Amino acid sequence: MNPVGARRMPLVPELPKGEVISTYDHYIDAMHAVDRLVRANFPVGSVSILGNDVRSVERVTGKLSYGRVALMGALSGAYFGLFLGLLLFIFQPDNESIGGVFLSAIVIGAGFGMLFGVLSYAMNRNRRDFSSVMQFVATRYDLITAPELVHEARTILGRPAE
Repeated sequence: MNPVGARRMPLVPELPKGEVISTYDHYIDAMHAVDRLVRANFPVGSVSILGNDVRSVERVTGKLSYGRVALMGALSGAYFGLFLGLLLFIFQPDNESIGGVFLSAIVIGAGFGMLFGVLSYAMNRNRRDFSSVMQFVATRYDLITAPELVHEARTILGRPAE
């Protein structure tokens, strides 16, 4: 059951409908505008930030080498080993050598993580020798709301920031 005034999210993604209150070049500016609306007790449940002209941006973070791949694999494997050690502790809490179990799980996880990381890198060596982070960025952000609320929102945003 929905609380009074709450919007029901659609099951299938769809673009929000409404009129544009204002347009911003940066997402952070659109966020600040919504914050101003919140502080003015505007019904922000009817506001959406709509990113337009979305582009994918891949930022290169560094060069890959066997050493770096081995280190990243060992770290991720150690985390997985720690997780498995915690599961063993939960399901066998009366084990006297729990420190040994944790240490063994971490070391074995790190070893396998390093092995799989290096093998994977060796197989893809000449295709991708760099690490990167993928982002989706819009060229502009529209604040939209229901047509009957546009004037009130523009009035609030037209005032100087408090």
